[in-house]
Amino acid sequence: MNANKKYIFLVEDDDGYRSDLERALLFCGYTVFAFSNPEQFLADFKPLIPAVLVTDMRMPKLSGVQLQEELLAKGHKIPIIFISGESSDEQIVKAFKGGAFDFLLKPFSREDFLGAVERAIEQDSIAMQELIRKSRLNEALTTLSPRELQVFHLLAKGYGNKELVEALGISLSTVKEYKSEVMYKLRLRSLAELISLTAGISAA
Repeated sequence: MNANKKYIFLVEDDDGYRSDLERALLFCGYTVFAFSNPEQFLADFKPLIPAVLVTDMRMPKLSGVQLQEELLAKGHKIPIIFISGESSDEQIVKAFKGGAFDFLLKPFSREDFLGAVERAIEQDSIAMQELIRKSRLNEALTTLSPRELQVFHLLAKGYGNKELVEALGISLSTVKEYKSEVMYKLRLRSLAELISLTAGISAA
């Protein structure tokens, strides 16, 4: 994965439309993988970050929604922008329930299309940063002793010194020593940073 690259998977069965969209994306500096059908895309797809899938809604074999379902079934979460000349309300609702990022009705402007792609890429970039953050935290946690890990989880819950003393049955000076070790090993400067770092990560 190249951190400087932004990847677009484009699935569109109309050759002319696909070519026009691909040129616009390439002009903006995106790395584009273009496919004429969902089956080819699924056969070649390899997860990349940050990435966006732009797919037509109505295609001969697999529809855009069915493609979305295939990806979700395989555990692939990628922002999806649906494009379509005509789609039923049921299809649109189903797409958004499945986590679609946006839906563009043909014909749409180049500005609207590229704007949607840029926002979707930004969303996936944030997701990538979150994965990196969690990976680094999990790696750092392996350096903590069992007692330090216990202190870490209680700190993440917002425990203060007095609460730590009561919960762990140790002296205030010992609590402060453990806190200092936890902060040092995790390279944190404040408790606020620790709590922010662990947001969304459940205690073991």
